[in-house]
Amino acid sequence: MLKDTFSLFIENRKALLGLIILIFFSGVAIFAPIIAPYDPKTNKVDVMKIVNEEIGRTTTIEREQIDELTERRVYTQSITTTYEKVTTKLPLNAKPSNQHLLGTTKAGQDLFSQMVYGTRITLTVGLVTGLFTTFLALSLALAAGYFGGIVDDVISLFTNVFLVIPSLPLMIVIAAYITVKGVIPIVLILGLTSWPWPTRILRSQVVSLKNRDFVKVARNLGERPLYIVFKEILPNMISLVMASFFSSTMAAIMGEATLEFLGLGNVSVVSWGTILYWAQNSGALLSGAWWWFLPPGICIALIGTSFALMNFAIDEISNPKLRKR
Repeated sequence: MLKDTFSLFIENRKALLGLIILIFFSGVAIFAPIIAPYDPKTNKVDVMKIVNEEIGRTTTIEREQIDELTERRVYTQSITTTYEKVTTKLPLNAKPSNQHLLGTTKAGQDLFSQMVYGTRITLTVGLVTGLFTTFLALSLALAAGYFGGIVDDVISLFTNVFLVIPSLPLMIVIAAYITVKGVIPIVLILGLTSWPWPTRILRSQVVSLKNRDFVKVARNLGERPLYIVFKEILPNMISLVMASFFSSTMAAIMGEATLEFLGLGNVSVVSWGTILYWAQNSGALLSGAWWWFLPPGICIALIGTSFALMNFAIDEISNPKLRKR
């Protein structure tokens, strides 16, 4: 069943396009040190400068002079070129050019390098938060949907309470009162505020599968509850779990960018959200520096589109009414 679902997923054009976009950004994140021409956190760069004194390593070039009459080598002259490492600073607030594809910030950091390295943090936060949210929601949904009773009542109570509270203001309040800044606190904040909706959706599917004939047969045969949950119920809701994962990941990327843009994260970490934060603080929008705020916005939209396309594809695959024959 899993193999058939994966084949249908690859054959779907929306899923294939979304997967290509995700693979592209994943490759950028993995090979960031090779792609980025500069260090994203500094405005200094080391260059090799030719000097006249014999400092450091030297390169010797043999220059030969040939007598035109005898066609014999008269003498060989050794010319020594000496190089010295010199630290220079990048230009401040430079416009896009061949040396800096997206220009530089007011502090002199290369924006293209920041975009490349920022892919790592943004994509990591999105994927880790999506996994954490899906795991938490799935665990609660399986427990509440299958066991029912007091377990279902308690989990449903907490789910309904969190659903009433708007997630964005809750994230802002929690992030504002947490003194520790970094990637892990943002993942925890996003995960702990995003689990109610997928929990409710997955719980309803568990309750539906619980009343199916094949689950009743397994229960009458004396199978253990854990075996029924993981062998009979869970494999039949993989598509819904994957759809929940894509939705949670997309929401996490948007949430991370929002928190960083508001300055509630660690602004010293290079991510697409912090690039937007410094662009706002530096007045890039007012000065018309589109190369500062537009690229991270486009990349966030593209990665969100990627997960949205894969989510739509999962919906088409799992719903027979939407599946194309």
